[in-house]
Amino acid sequence: MLRKILLATLLVSAVQAHAAYQCDSIPKDDITVSPQNVAITGSDGNMTITPTGDITFNGSARQPSAAVRQQAIAYQAAVRKDMPWINQGAHQRLDQAKIALDRIITEKLGADSGIHKRLDSLDVQLKEQFSRVLSQDNGVMTYHHSAIDSVHQNSEKLVQNAMGGVLQDSLNEMGNMKNLSSTSNPLQALMGNLGGLQQAVQQEWKQHEDDFQQFGQQVCQRVTLLETQRHALYKAVK
Repeated sequence: MLRKILLATLLVSAVQAHAAYQCDSIPKDDITVSPQNVAITGSDGNMTITPTGDITFNGSARQPSAAVRQQAIAYQAAVRKDMPWINQGAHQRLDQAKIALDRIITEKLGADSGIHKRLDSLDVQLKEQFSRVLSQDNGVMTYHHSAIDSVHQNSEKLVQNAMGGVLQDSLNEMGNMKNLSSTSNPLQALMGNLGGLQQAVQQEWKQHEDDFQQFGQQVCQRVTLLETQRHALYKAVK
């Protein structure tokens, strides 16, 4: 049970943070945002849009009508706003999950517990995975659609592996606690300590669960709207 709760706490924060893979509208294009333009690369064609609504489609400059130009301006502005918002929100929730677990480990096992290092390592690994979906380089942000499935799978494996180590460390460290050596039933005391850790994690998870789920839904809504705008723009430009 403890393993499942720990897994849920970190996995949901990691995977639901880029919850686009759960949406009906999954972007199938790579999208790059730079100060100069928003570039969409995919099977429907390659399009670049400047902040003023100038459009290039498959290498050819288009002469959009006033209405289409406004569509283009609105779409690229939405992309510029939503991609950083998703990126920031994902990292924020990963940080929240780690801070919460660190605090519980400190309370139950101490500040010098080896589990803190495991959580530090997992945090870095999960953020590296997420950067494969939304990468940043010199002021340019890129969404890589083909990375979604593998990042989901890799993140789940990372969390599963880390949680195995966390549970083993918990048992080892609890087994060395002074209150166990002074009791007539150390096994019962150990299970009591483990139950206390489980309860603390479960209570913490309940405090964050709604926020994680709400964020995932908001990501899905924004991604769906962006895809609707993109489809309409492609149809008008082709």
